[in-house]
This record gives sequence, structure tokens and C-alpha cells, in this order.
Amino acid sequence: MRPTIGLAYLLARAADTIADTRLIERRARITHLEALRAEMTGPEPQRLAGIIAAAGFRSLPAERQLLERLPDCLAAYRALPREDRDRVRTVIETIIEGMTQDLRLFPGEDEGKLAALETYQDLDRYTYLVAGCVGEFWTDVHAAHRRRLRGWDLPAMRQLGIRFGKALQLTNVLRDVPRDLRHGRCYLPRQELAALGLSPRDLLDPSAATSVRPLLVQLLGIALDHYEAGWQYTFAIPKAETRMRLACAWTLLIGLRTLDLALTVKLPRVRVYGLMAHSLATVWSTRALGRQARRLRERISL
Repeated sequence: MRPTIGLAYLLARAADTIADTRLIERRARITHLEALRAEMTGPEPQRLAGIIAAAGFRSLPAERQLLERLPDCLAAYRALPREDRDRVRTVIETIIEGMTQDLRLFPGEDEGKLAALETYQDLDRYTYLVAGCVGEFWTDVHAAHRRRLRGWDLPAMRQLGIRFGKALQLTNVLRDVPRDLRHGRCYLPRQELAALGLSPRDLLDPSAATSVRPLLVQLLGIALDHYEAGWQYTFAIPKAETRMRLACAWTLLIGLRTLDLALTVKLPRVRVYGLMAHSLATVWSTRALGRQARRLRERISL
């Protein structure tokens, strides 16, 4: 199970590295991403060479090394059992779809070419493509490899896993509104803004904060509902699966703390460790974990 999840993580990071390489023109980034997606179904050395060449544009050594080692990652992927290989291919293809869609929709790198998602459905689809699909993948891999999970209602758990991932991505959307606007991206739907008498460009003016508040409150409520689904997912994990239960609980607790829109930076490390330490003592108790989650939720306000 670990090789499957680890390879999916590395391939997703490789795709993100390509998508985020601003020194390469957008069309070229899309071409490289589509080439990586094609590599998931069959190798072609020339195609892979083009992707590796993009490594020269990365300033961080770790990112360059990741792209340079992409042939090794893909070889390990092809050595996986067929069922796991299919799961990795599906999630990476989905993530790449989200990345290429993002590159096509948002044509610029600054507020001069500001663009926006059109509808809430577009936002919901975006959160699935880049994060919800990961919850689905995580569910399928664990259900296939962990004997204690054989009693799961797999279709229901997949849906909860998808909402788990959406909660985390919607947290990022809400937290990063100012930064995204400066980079030419507005994930707040244009139609929802128009209903408030706003355009995406209006949000560049800090005085629009009061006017956009109702939409932020609405999206905050949706995010919190997704977090509730994430807790249902976590509480459905048998207590004997301690590592899996902790991994989910930590992710949700940190996400909830981050969702407090008063925070303008990532959680200080000391707070992260505090949340983790407390959950170590409560991981076996659904009731205690639930209390910890409720306390965090009550702190969240707009």
C-alpha cells in the first residue's frame, strides 16, 4: 500500500512542478502535463525527454531532481499490481485535468489578466479535480489493502472521502483569495459575485470586503459541511487502524484551524504540534475527537 500512495504523491508533485513553472510558457506547460498523462498509459522515450527538459527551468534542486527521476517513478508505477496501477493512473489523470483546466482558464500571472470561475458548479468541480479525487483514491487503496476495512460501504465511503478532499481545497480557496487575485485568479464564482453587484476586479479593492462577505459566509458553510463529512469518514475507520485514523484526524484538525479566516499565514508549527499531541490522546475515542473538532469549529467566524 505504501508504494502505491508514495508513487501517486511523487507523480502528483511532478505534475504540480510542471504546472507551476512560470519560466515556461503556458501552452508548453499544458503540453508537458498532457504528455505526463499519456505516459500513464504507455511509455514513449521522446515524450518523456521533453518533460525532463523542463527540469532545467526549476530553481529548487529538489524539484529538478524530481523531474529528472521521473523515469524511475514511472518504472516503479508500471511495476505495481494492475489494480493499484489503475488507481494511481486514475487519480493522476484527474489531477492533471484540473491543472490543465486551471492553466487554460487563468491566462495571466498577475491581476492585469484577472479571470474567474463562472459558477459554483465550476468551483465544486475544481475542488474535486485537485483534491476530492485524492480522498477517493485514498479510500480505494486502503479498502483494497486493509483487512479491517472489508466491512466498509465502499460507495458511501468514497463519497465521504471526496468531500474530505473538497473541504481541504475549499479551505485553500477561502484562505488564499487575496493572493490568488494578485496572481490573476479568482476562484469565487463570477455569477455569485454578480448577484452581490460585484465583479472579480472589484475584489482588488479592499473596500469590497464587506460586500463580498455574504458569499464568503456561504462558502464557509459549505466547507464546514464538507468537514463534517470528513469526520464521518474518520469515525468510520476502525480504532485498531490507529495510523490511518490519526492521519485523517490530524489533517481535519489542522484544516479546521486554518479555516479561521482571521489567520493570514499557515499555522505556526507549535500550534500544529499541539493539535497533533492532543489527538494522540484522543484518537481511540470518537467522542473525544468529536469534542476537539467542535471546539475548533466554534472558533471559526467571519
